[in-house]
Amino acid sequence: MEISITKIRDNLADALNRVAYGGERVILQRRGKGVAALVSMDELAILEELENRADIAAAKKALKEKGGITLAEYRRKHRR
Repeated sequence: MEISITKIRDNLADALNRVAYGGERVILQRRGKGVAALVSMDELAILEELENRADIAAAKKALKEKGGITLAEYRRKHRR
């Protein structure tokens, strides 16, 4: 479902019900372009888990790179 930001004001309860109970995603639009989305809590949890996995993978990759320093080393070098 796509709805303009001005129309969501009058239809928020319906949109939330569609998301929470119908499993729909609601795209909020401004001037015909999507600017935000309403998603269920289950979908949010999945998105957060994907972000966490990506962060862990990036951190592991960074640890393998040469020339890096630990946070403790950085703090020692940049104390004021």
